[in-house]
Amino acid sequence: MLRWAILFALISVIAAGLGFYGLSSTAADIAKLFALVFLVIFVVTLVIGGRVLGGPTV
Repeated sequence: MLRWAILFALISVIAAGLGFYGLSSTAADIAKLFALVFLVIFVVTLVIGGRVLGGPTV
């Protein structure tokens, strides 16, 4: 998921440099979405992994 976010961010930068602002905006929005999905999955995995491995109890 992070690779897709980076890929779309690069597409956005290249499109903006070439003057394709509509494509750049769309690619940037997709990159933000993928980055957000990655972050949510990462945090959920950390929480579940901590519980499964017997992390610190509070």
